[in-house]
Amino acid sequence: MSKSLVEMTAEIIQSQISSKEMSTDDIKEALNDTFQTLKSLQEMEVVGAESPAEEAGPVMEPKKSIQRNKVICLECGQEFKMLSPKHLKSHDLTSKEYRKKYGFSARQPLCAKSLSERRSKSGKERGLPDNLRKAIEARTKKKTK
Repeated sequence: MSKSLVEMTAEIIQSQISSKEMSTDDIKEALNDTFQTLKSLQEMEVVGAESPAEEAGPVMEPKKSIQRNKVICLECGQEFKMLSPKHLKSHDLTSKEYRKKYGFSARQPLCAKSLSERRSKSGKERGLPDNLRKAIEARTKKKTK
């Protein structure tokens, strides 16, 4: 037998009260908010409508999703050091599609700024920019001949 909305609401709020202190007003507000949320979810389930989170679009402003020590997936809100192709595939997206969908440039790394800086520094220490420049020059000389 399934529980009523009132019973589920009471259980959720009891759990919250046991983990943090709440005033009487906080408890009343939490009960009301939780009940209303459960009620709207139940109504959407009956109607078969999509949840508001899916209709609302990105979890946050795209430019704010790439932070110093983390990058936040705009599809689901999870935090990562880097948005991997494997994670993006779980949303049926490629890196290119994700960048296009949220207005990032094609060259924007989908990783935390600190990770990007660390990779850049490491590459420079190994001489990658100089080697890349030499390889490009060699390629252009071959094409002109």
